[in-house]
Amino acid sequence: QVHLAQSGGGSVQPGGSLRLSCVASGDTASSTARAWFRQAPGKDREAVAAIYTGGGSTYYRDFVKGRFTVSQDAAKNTVFLQMDNLRPEDTAMYYCAAAPASGGSWFFTPKYHSWGQGTQVTVSS
Repeated sequence: QVHLAQSGGGSVQPGGSLRLSCVASGDTASSTARAWFRQAPGKDREAVAAIYTGGGSTYYRDFVKGRFTVSQDAAKNTVFLQMDNLRPEDTAMYYCAAAPASGGSWFFTPKYHSWGQGTQVTVSS
């Protein structure tokens, strides 16, 4: 089992930036797929970006490409989501998640068995 602890988030004006962090503990070696999801009120949870902590490969949904960057500090078992040029439609609760790298699309919510506590991101003028 993997425990995920998130930090970061907050409120920002359109065009601003925020950085989210997710520290993993426990059986991290068995869960090398890490992803960021978000859920806005009344909407389904959706994947935003993912990273393979075993090699650093990254994956992005089209609606965040060029604006969001997922990265890691492997020595600290930490994954980051740098969010730039934020838009009001990015407003949501953001969650980090962990899963084994094999099996299922990296953007498939049921693939992930461990979740962070969530952090609110609000983009508003």
